[in-house]
Formats: sequence, C-alpha cells, structure tokens
Amino acid sequence: MPAEVKKIVKKPLRVVEQKPRMQFAFERKNYILLLSGIFLIIIGFILLAGGGSKDPNQFSYELFSTQRMVTAPIILMLGYITVGVSIMYKEKPQPQQEQQPPVS
Repeated sequence: MPAEVKKIVKKPLRVVEQKPRMQFAFERKNYILLLSGIFLIIIGFILLAGGGSKDPNQFSYELFSTQRMVTAPIILMLGYITVGVSIMYKEKPQPQQEQQPPVS
C-alpha cells in the first residue's frame, strides 16, 4: 500500500435550509399602476402636440387653447404622479392569525 493513503472521513449530513423564494421589487398592482401612468403621459403629450400654423409668417392662436394650456399639463402631472406612486407603493403584509383549536 502506498505510504500516503488519505483517510476517508465521513462527515455528518447537513440539513439544507430552504432559502425564502426570491421576491420581485414590483408586484402585479405596481405594474398596473406603472402602465396606467405611462398611458396618461402618452395621452398628455398627444393633447399637447399641434396647434402650429402651416405658414410660419402667420401667428396661430391655437397654441393657447384650453386643451394645450390646461388639460394636457394636468393629465401629464397625473401621469407622472401615478408613475411615482407605482414605484413607491408596497402592500402591507397581512398579519397571520393564530389558529386556535376548535372548542368542543
């Protein structure tokens, strides 16, 4: 037998602890809020567009319509607020109720 024989040492089996499942930062409600906020932003920019005249030498008062001066910025701000809320929103964990044995 060779002089350098390694001894086989049996190590006790370790109990493998299960790691908690990886959780995503966003949940379904966050994505719904995010998409609705992006949709509001797109609608706001569509309402904001236009209003120019075809002739650059002629001034168009359509630039100062209520749609472009009031409605579009309000919808844009609502969209940005919705996106911000969707990023910050986190549901509170439900407290687990202790189950009591039924009384007979």
